[in-house]
Amino acid sequence: MPSAPAYFFHCKIPNMSPACLLSDRLRWGTRSILALCMLTWAGAAPVSAEEPVSFRRDIAPILLENCLACHGARKSEGGYRVDTFDEVQKPGDSGEGPIGHSAEEIGELVRRVAAEDASERMPVDAAPLTSEQIALMSRWIQEGAKFDGMEPNQQLALVVPPAVYPDPPANYARPVPATSVTFSPDGQQLIVGGYHELTVWNVVDGSLARRIPNIGQRVFGMKFHHDGQRLAVACGEPGQSGEVRVVDFESGKVIDVLARTHDVVLDVAFRPQTSELAVGSADGMVRIVDVDTKQELRTLSSHADWVTAVAWSPDGSRLASASRDKSVKVYDGSDGSLLASYLGHEATVQGVAFVGDGSEAVSTGDDHKLHRWTIADGKNIASVALGGVGFKPLVTPAFVLVPCADGRLLQIDLTSNSVVREFTGNSDWVLSATLQPSEQLVASGAFDGKLHVWQAADAASQRSWVAKP
Repeated sequence: MPSAPAYFFHCKIPNMSPACLLSDRLRWGTRSILALCMLTWAGAAPVSAEEPVSFRRDIAPILLENCLACHGARKSEGGYRVDTFDEVQKPGDSGEGPIGHSAEEIGELVRRVAAEDASERMPVDAAPLTSEQIALMSRWIQEGAKFDGMEPNQQLALVVPPAVYPDPPANYARPVPATSVTFSPDGQQLIVGGYHELTVWNVVDGSLARRIPNIGQRVFGMKFHHDGQRLAVACGEPGQSGEVRVVDFESGKVIDVLARTHDVVLDVAFRPQTSELAVGSADGMVRIVDVDTKQELRTLSSHADWVTAVAWSPDGSRLASASRDKSVKVYDGSDGSLLASYLGHEATVQGVAFVGDGSEAVSTGDDHKLHRWTIADGKNIASVALGGVGFKPLVTPAFVLVPCADGRLLQIDLTSNSVVREFTGNSDWVLSATLQPSEQLVASGAFDGKLHVWQAADAASQRSWVAKP
């Protein structure tokens, strides 16, 4: 493995898995960008006196920002919780009703946030709510404390409308790790995740073509729909939120926000020739969402840890998911029933892909191997040493491309199950790879933000640059 920057070793914990080390590196990068860019979030527009107060638009954000840390599912001071609308209505240990029914009977919640006595006022050890926020909560109660979300037991983070993210900085102080990279459908541009944006680069000269804003803080996966126009972006903020942003690539506009959850979305995959999108998240779930109807069709909960990758078989009859729980699961594509499990990995599985007609699969991960195995019985038929952590593999009929943490992109022949070509030139972890639709060029993204382009036929280096506006 190439030498890592000093800051990496300062936070290194003995025996921590490479997946955790990568997570730590990504967190460090995010903190640096936050500190150096000094971005300012725009507040919500004020509510007019004529329009009713909305729980999802006006009240839930106040509770999320000021109350959830002490009154959530994991920590509920005084026995009171605000993590769902249902919980907001339930009394805490005091037995006092949190929500009143009139101006005279305002309820314990507003009484505590408006208390003049600092020993009673909430939130504790933090700035008090503004008079405008308290007035909003009071008005909401006077108007009947109505719930205008989808489900009253839904997490508050999912009740609030999707965020409109701040514009990214004009110039980055540091590059962002290129955790996901893909060619445009015409093969002329490379798309990579930035900080709350996608950056689009011209392949010919490495120049910045345009920027697509309003994306989650970090991007972990991207897939184009077969229409060549809609781009599904797996993104989020570690430990805080996750979602899929569907982008109209021509206009650069976010047209939908799907599969929202409380931790990052790590991968997406379109079922061939359908509008179904498989979504793998750090909450351990696989969600199947229809991007046309915006409906969640199924939720699969077979994994015990992060779902790091998802992949469909070529005919769409099967779906596979990889996980930090060291397993790969295979499901029936129609009903989500579990068909098989591959348990041959000794550490986190970072990626999975079907091979050939879909009767076999390959998977990669923290055990520094590519595993090839049969779907029918979950038996290993070949293992290929990688020399480092293997990230999401990219499969063609003849070979597999595997980005590796040792700084190489490896081409593995599917006939001999051996490494036949190395794409070199990186000095940091290679996190992602993509193949031009014409298969003439191969590109990769690395932890240091470097994009590298090679000729696919002979691994001759074409050009490289850092994806840093």
